Amino acid sequence: MYHNPVLLKQSVDDLVTNPDGTYVDCTFGGGGHSREILSRLSDKGKLFSFDQDLDALKNTIDDPRFTLINQNFRFLENSLLMHGVSQADGVLADLGVSSHQFDEADRGFSTRSNAPLDMRMNVMQSLDAKRVINDYDEEQLADIFYHYGELREARKLARDIVHHRKTKSIETTEDLKKLFSYIPPHKVNKFYAQLFQAIRIEVNQELEVLKEMLVQAYNVLKPEGRLVVISYHSLEDRLVKRFLKNGMFEGEPERDIYGNYKKTFELVKSKAIIPDEKEIEENSRARSAKMRTGIKV
Repeated sequence: MYHNPVLLKQSVDDLVTNPDGTYVDCTFGGGGHSREILSRLSDKGKLFSFDQDLDALKNTIDDPRFTLINQNFRFLENSLLMHGVSQADGVLADLGVSSHQFDEADRGFSTRSNAPLDMRMNVMQSLDAKRVINDYDEEQLADIFYHYGELREARKLARDIVHHRKTKSIETTEDLKKLFSYIPPHKVNKFYAQLFQAIRIEVNQELEVLKEMLVQAYNVLKPEGRLVVISYHSLEDRLVKRFLKNGMFEGEPERDIYGNYKKTFELVKSKAIIPDEKEIEENSRARSAKMRTGIKV
């Protein structure tokens, strides 16, 4: 299976409120969420799905109501305008790496396989993990590991990499992992997950792209349109939570004389929805998922 969609029914239940409406799936992947959305739409309904990964294009859906746009969702607003769409009834984004990308060893996303340092979601872009590891200076690497991987030993990790690459470039995921053989066995899995996450976020500019998408999703949504986002780590979820709360990513919104600020969304539920034990048992990658839904005010 290309990708097993997470929180499938819950997300589409929250998303589709008008069978005749126009909807957007920002992360097409294997098409699981898109197919479920189409099953809820009438003949008048429309679905526009985005994916920058060329592999995802092989999963396209033969349906006159469906359009697949081979583009990063950071270009959501302009891409929709090019297809004659200025407003949507709902926008869905299932963030993170698809099962297919993890399972394709040569993409370099997985900590389990020895592969070239790549980690690009869009294989046409020039920046890859190899360039990050071999070209970034010590301070840049330390910042990435600390902020994106939440690794407390970020400075030492960066120093080890810079020292090693003076004599030999770091080409593969195994080359990188060998540098940190001193990590205690009981911490290894979590450590590599955090390290690879940090590099992947930098390569794909994931947090900046997410911010751009959220702002553009708000712009294209009709009043009472719905934004549904499934995230997989605290950095993403924090941005989504704050944006749904007050339309900002940092700082404090302006308040009126009564202490109230203008809301951008009403939350469908105050707390994030998480997969149940049955879904986690069937799909281990659902374990860290959190879903939040906002209704545009």
